[in-house]
Amino acid sequence: MRQELESRILRGYSILVKGDEPKQLDASTFQVPSQSGKGVYLVSIVDGEWRCECPDHVYRDVECKHIHAVKFWLALRDQIVSEVEEKVSEVACPLCGSEKTRKNGSRKTKVGKRLRYLCLRCGKSFMLDKPFKKIVDHVRQFSGLKVSHVTIYNWIERYMKLINAYVDRLEPQLGAVWHVDEMKVKNGGKWSWLWNLMDEETRFMLVSTISKKRDIQDARKVFQKAKEIAKSDPKFVVSDGLPAYAKAFKKEFFTLKKPRVQHIRKPRFVDPTNNNIAERLNGTVREREKVMRGMKSDPTAEELMNGLRTYYNFVRPHQALNGKTPAEVSGLDLKLGENRWLGLIERAFEEAI
Repeated sequence: MRQELESRILRGYSILVKGDEPKQLDASTFQVPSQSGKGVYLVSIVDGEWRCECPDHVYRDVECKHIHAVKFWLALRDQIVSEVEEKVSEVACPLCGSEKTRKNGSRKTKVGKRLRYLCLRCGKSFMLDKPFKKIVDHVRQFSGLKVSHVTIYNWIERYMKLINAYVDRLEPQLGAVWHVDEMKVKNGGKWSWLWNLMDEETRFMLVSTISKKRDIQDARKVFQKAKEIAKSDPKFVVSDGLPAYAKAFKKEFFTLKKPRVQHIRKPRFVDPTNNNIAERLNGTVREREKVMRGMKSDPTAEELMNGLRTYYNFVRPHQALNGKTPAEVSGLDLKLGENRWLGLIERAFEEAI
């Protein structure tokens, strides 16, 4: 067994040595050239489990040479990126304007840890602008109002709570298939789990919630929240192979009455019904999380993700929906106007009065 493992690892390495580089199709799917040069194989990773469509993996259920090739490639890429980021950043020096800067430790502030930078040209040590400084400047220039960044933050926190409470009372008209997936995120400097559940037909995100673990109770809370918002059950729930999903599904959806909700677990990415849509959603969330450099405790990660869910459903137009929002496709055309955020605030106030 050990010799077979070492053989597959060496063959995976030889694919890269040969000059054949894996092609990343999305956040979790890769295209690897065949070692013979005839065709390609798709490799994916779901919940930390590697999959490949080659016969060696499909029939023997082992990590094949194509999986090892992707692992080598990712490790090499991450090492290069890490070394570059340690030396150089794209942050411009506020004194001389030079972009030849590098990270120089961090400093604790009232809003959490903030990175320090060192200009390699003039030697100035600096931090980035305070949060919402650009918004403060925009308000001052266009409205003539002088407000602090703390005031801006308080506005956002207040209005997001009002909007989220309003949209969660609405009843979207959803399709028959729900997709659920979980991903690791940094929350207050520690790893937590972010659960996302969305409807396939409308792309409406029903749940985006944070938990410290990913056990049965956590998965049950995700399903409970989804049913609370949808006001009905789907025909199918698609998930990866996490055992907590299977047990939580039985607790929340099983009934003796027909038709029963069906649980599609651990689908392959080549199957007609797979979980790629949830994995793409995770990729979208990951892009936002990288910009934020992890989530801080103030505002809480839960509030941030609820705000992102509202943006995803009611503000952001989707190419897959012909430029419409998931809310519009699901029958929640609220006539928000060009400024959808302002429209949501007005609707939320009307409901609260």
